[in-house]
Amino acid sequence: MQIKDVMTPQCEWIAPDASLEEAAKIMQDKDIGFIPVGENDKLIGAVTDRDIVTRAIAKGANGSTQVRDVMTPQIKYCYDDQAVDSICQNMSDIKVRRLPVVNRDKRLVGVVSLGDVSQGHILESGEALQAITNEKNKASKAA
Repeated sequence: MQIKDVMTPQCEWIAPDASLEEAAKIMQDKDIGFIPVGENDKLIGAVTDRDIVTRAIAKGANGSTQVRDVMTPQIKYCYDDQAVDSICQNMSDIKVRRLPVVNRDKRLVGVVSLGDVSQGHILESGEALQAITNEKNKASKAA
């Protein structure tokens, strides 16, 4: 199973010159805590609710501060055609809860979270169990 099978497609993103107030409003409206940052159709970073609190508000910044001033640049990402188990292991290794998903042209196509990859593993396990059950049923009917 590939990441594109479990990711959240068509995710929200924000421009680096947008304000933190705009980012916070999107997060509130969409009930999300992470927004990829894109410029010229390319992923250049991400901003989280935690970034807004720890890198901006706690340091005296206000809502008009630009996203680029608090975003995490050079973020980790994955490709939409990578295997779920490989990305799950990678997320565990680098200790992140979500990753932007890009295609091979590095265009943002979605976001994958730990919940998404967990669901992907459940589906893979279910598919494997179903295949095993079907084989056992065929064998018992043939006997």
